[in-house]
Amino acid sequence: MQILDLLFGKPLASSEERAEQIGSSAGLGIFGIDALSSAAYGPEAALVLLIPLGVGGIHLILPMMIAIIILLTLVYLSYRQTIAAYPRGGGSFFVASDNLGTSAGLLAASALMIDYILTVAVSISAGVGALVSALPNLQEHTLALCLAILLLLTLINMRGVRDSGVAFLIPTYLFVGTLLVVIVVGLTKAVLSGGHPHAVAAAPVLPVATETITIWLLLKSFASGCTAMTGIEAVSDGVLAFREPRVRSARHTLTMIVTLLAVLLIGIAVLCRLYHVGAMSPDSPAYQSVLSQLTAAVMGRGWFYYLTMIAVLAALSLAANPAFADFPRLAKNIASHNFLPHVFLLRGRRLLHSHGIYALVFLSTIILILFGGITDRLIPLYAVGVFLAFTLSQAGMVIHWRRHRTPGWIRHSIVNGIGAVATGITLLVVLVAKFDEGAWVTVILIPLLILVMVVVRRHYDRVAVETANLAPLRVENLRPPLIVIPLDRWSRITEKALRFALCMSPDIIAVHVETEDRDGTEGTSICEDWENQIAAPLRAAGMKVPQLVNLHSPYRFVLSPVMEFVLEKEKKLENRQIAVLVPELVVRHWWENLLHNQRANLLKLMLLLRGNQRILVINIPWYLQRG
Repeated sequence: MQILDLLFGKPLASSEERAEQIGSSAGLGIFGIDALSSAAYGPEAALVLLIPLGVGGIHLILPMMIAIIILLTLVYLSYRQTIAAYPRGGGSFFVASDNLGTSAGLLAASALMIDYILTVAVSISAGVGALVSALPNLQEHTLALCLAILLLLTLINMRGVRDSGVAFLIPTYLFVGTLLVVIVVGLTKAVLSGGHPHAVAAAPVLPVATETITIWLLLKSFASGCTAMTGIEAVSDGVLAFREPRVRSARHTLTMIVTLLAVLLIGIAVLCRLYHVGAMSPDSPAYQSVLSQLTAAVMGRGWFYYLTMIAVLAALSLAANPAFADFPRLAKNIASHNFLPHVFLLRGRRLLHSHGIYALVFLSTIILILFGGITDRLIPLYAVGVFLAFTLSQAGMVIHWRRHRTPGWIRHSIVNGIGAVATGITLLVVLVAKFDEGAWVTVILIPLLILVMVVVRRHYDRVAVETANLAPLRVENLRPPLIVIPLDRWSRITEKALRFALCMSPDIIAVHVETEDRDGTEGTSICEDWENQIAAPLRAAGMKVPQLVNLHSPYRFVLSPVMEFVLEKEKKLENRQIAVLVPELVVRHWWENLLHNQRANLLKLMLLLRGNQRILVINIPWYLQRG
């Protein structure tokens, strides 16, 4: 218990939930680090596709970032309204389900789940990419580093919302602070030099143009750059994590996130143009990220360069944190509508929906392994789910305002409507531009997830129908069950089972399976001890002696004959319950289970799988005290 307390913190009572709620400053660390850190890979993702344009490519990044910021502003205005309209959490699943119907809600839910899983994978891989830029010798260990950071993130997030928020505050502010210093210093040098600053450490020479500008190339680059908008929805999903006044705190946090992100995006774009910094192929042995080149060009490769790279690594790696905060909440909300297993409703020792975290980590690990931890391989899968969720949420909000007609509903509808159209068009652009590069995977995964959720819901509906009982308790035909006990030899375990059976019912059948290869190493058979150890004491006490049935098994099977005997009895006794008592030894140490056969567990499993409503399975454990 002390080790668990050290790793994950002491258990929290349900009454302590309010203490786990956060304010705007902690909210910036928990919900903002994903969106803010996307400034490190969003512009680079766009620049990678502009490499064939040579120098011409870096002149296009500024207007492209301006277009993305305009789109970002529309999404920001829309989500401010969503937070106010859904103060208990206005994620796309709730908004779409509430206003557009169950099908739209499932579509949004599947898109969001994929988005959160990819957020973890992309953020960590981008962080390792920054580390590899500073220390190229680590490039061959990219995947191992990704998995190590994922493990660290999991341990931090298992400590709860407040502790993880405190842990992520410093990396978030360090990341934003160092980049702002680079931007301010870089722009100051540019102004003082008349728009032609001298790079302290020159960036690699841009390649010669091999292609001309085409609409298709611009669309693909824009689609990649739109990954800079990921994480914006995190605040509206996690409104309940804020302390009162929740709406005000959440909206304030969202405003800070979007403002800082816009400054970082425009600043990076301007510096890329001024210092002639372009993207490099990630497969290049001398690969450097765009931020690495910019920082070196503006500040040199001294201590501040390495501080910035450490901040970028920390922020990118920890940018997965909003997914750790929101994925379990999303899974819990979906499970509350019976579309996911109810295990996602359970809260763990730190008031977290821990099983959601387990699922997120497992799926993210698979993604990282499949794609080798390379960011550029993951980016094409990323933006489809993000913008699908954006579009459904904003479209749902238009219906919300029209339905409730609260003061200002027309203005709110226009804002959300413009947001829905803008993100919808962007979704189509991303889907078409990135389809053959990997977006098709997301297009396949979303329907598969919806199918899984529909199947889960049908199961729970069937369970509800079959188990529903509106009638009062039936008191007719109440009889003690027929007891069946599989026995091997006379022991204290056997005695405990028989004593319990005698308390339950006068009708008891002891079943023994006789095999032809018995060599006496396990003691004498129960048949040999039956008369002296069992029958005689019962007769002396004036009690009914159980029936002993000896089943012969020429092929040395033990469980199958018992199973068939029980099923045959169930068929003959149509109006009688049959209780199968399963005696078993319970050892003190897990490794001691390896020293004993597991027939009792296998028999219980067979009875549960092949049984029915009239067959009951009762465990009779004997706890080993010594050893």
